[in-house]
Amino acid sequence: MSQDHSLNPETMPQEPEKATLEGKNKFMGLWFFLGGETVLFASLFGTYLALRNSTAGGPATTDLFGLELVFIMTMLLLTSSLTSVYAMYQMKNNNFKKMQLWLGITAFLGMAFLACELYEFNHYIHEFEFTFRSSAFGSAFYTLVGFHGGHVAFGLSWLIVLMVRNAKRGLNLYNAPKFYTFSLYWHFIDVVWVFIFTVVYLMGKVG
Repeated sequence: MSQDHSLNPETMPQEPEKATLEGKNKFMGLWFFLGGETVLFASLFGTYLALRNSTAGGPATTDLFGLELVFIMTMLLLTSSLTSVYAMYQMKNNNFKKMQLWLGITAFLGMAFLACELYEFNHYIHEFEFTFRSSAFGSAFYTLVGFHGGHVAFGLSWLIVLMVRNAKRGLNLYNAPKFYTFSLYWHFIDVVWVFIFTVVYLMGKVG
C-alpha cells in the first residue's frame, strides 16, 4: 500500500519538512553541503583580501565602487530572505497558495538583484575597462562576486522548478522538505552577500 503524503489542516504535523525520514535526510544533507560551501567561500574571501591591492596600475577599489547601487542590491537580497521566511510560515500553516505567492516575490527580488549585478559588471567593464584579466584584483573580485551571483542564479532556477513542478500538486510531506531546504540555501547566500558587502564594498570604499 502506498504511503499517503498529502496534508490537511487536521493531520498536518507541526514541522512537515522534517516529518519523514526522507525530509530529515534532505535537511542533514543540506547542512553538509553548506559546510563545504562555507569553506569554499572562505577561501575566495581570503584570496580577495590578499589580492585587492594588486591592481597592476589599473582602477582600485576607491575608484570603482559606488555604494548606492550596492545598497539597493543588498536591500533586494535581504528583503528576498524575509519573503522566503513568510513563505515558510505559510507552508507550516498549510496555505499553499500564499506560500507560492511569497516564493514568487522572492524569485522576483532575486532576479532584480541579478539584473543589478549584471549592470554593475557591465559598468565596470565599459566605464573603467576593469575586467577579469585587468589585474590580480580584477580576477579575485569577479571570481568572488561572480561566484556568489552564480549561486543566486542556481537558487532561482531551483525555486522556479519547484514552483512549476508543484503548482498543481499542492503541499505534501514529499515536497515540503524541498521547499524548506531551498529556503535555508537562500538564507545562506544572503549571509554570504552581507560579508561581500562589508569586506568588498565597504572596506573597498574606505580604502
